[in-house]
Amino acid sequence: MVNHTSPVGFILLGFSEHPRLEKILFVVVLCSYLLTLLGNTLILLLSTLDPRLHSPMYFFLSNLSFLDLCFTTTCVPQMLVNLWGPTKTISFLGCSVQLFIFLSLGTTECILLTVMAFDRYVAVCQPLHYATIIHPRLCWQLAAVAWIMGLLQSIVQTPPTLHLPFCPHRQIDDFLCEVPSLIRLSCGDTTFIEIQLAVSSVILVVVPLSLILVSYSAIARAVLRINSAEAWKKALGTCSSHLIVVTLFYSSVIAVYLQPKNPYAQERGKFFGLFYAVGTPTLNPLIYTLRNKEVKRAFWRLLGKNGDSKNT
Repeated sequence: MVNHTSPVGFILLGFSEHPRLEKILFVVVLCSYLLTLLGNTLILLLSTLDPRLHSPMYFFLSNLSFLDLCFTTTCVPQMLVNLWGPTKTISFLGCSVQLFIFLSLGTTECILLTVMAFDRYVAVCQPLHYATIIHPRLCWQLAAVAWIMGLLQSIVQTPPTLHLPFCPHRQIDDFLCEVPSLIRLSCGDTTFIEIQLAVSSVILVVVPLSLILVSYSAIARAVLRINSAEAWKKALGTCSSHLIVVTLFYSSVIAVYLQPKNPYAQERGKFFGLFYAVGTPTLNPLIYTLRNKEVKRAFWRLLGKNGDSKNT
């Protein structure tokens, strides 16, 4: 028996077999969500209100912060409801919306992080031509490409996923309505959708990650040719925050979407999926603010203090 329409929705199992763990996760997810709202809203305010942050780097960072706000708001409220109470259902419409937005924003972030790596490459390897190459019009065009690519990927991937013949128990062994989890719920042939997911994962995950690695390889070669310790420090400070964010994001994405088919990988994928949905949006603003003197100075200026005199 299969349910081709699933009008009554799904059951998100999460860690329902570990009720104590769910209570702990509820507190962790709630705190992380509040920090995500605070940190990313602060970056958006600083990038908008402080003229000294009106540069390509902070334009892309504000896009990332806005994306993270939308990303977590799409899934965390539903996740908190499921973690706290016995009711773990999500409507078919709610699952559809969550899947569509989640796919779109996840793809956008993959492309956006690649764009930010290109920005850092030009800043370090072509500093004299930076303003000429990374001009405002190009920034808007690159950001638009990232958002449009995300939208297109979601339009292509979501409908065939939702039209899979789902098993009547409707139990999704995950926190979220994600493509791999819905494929596992299917009782029919999933060959086409699995091939589609594999191709899109290569194009939208492996290729962008490869471009990022190429960019940082060029940056590393350029930094190794620098004789000045101060220039070394500046170059590393320029790239380190982005490199940390890339490492956190792509490690969790690869663990979720490119994992092998076995029970251990599936259970481990839940934790990576949770970190992908909740952890990285929380850590991104912390990484960029704690390691970035310009952002910290802008924060002090926003509070009406002399940010130029602050070195911490």
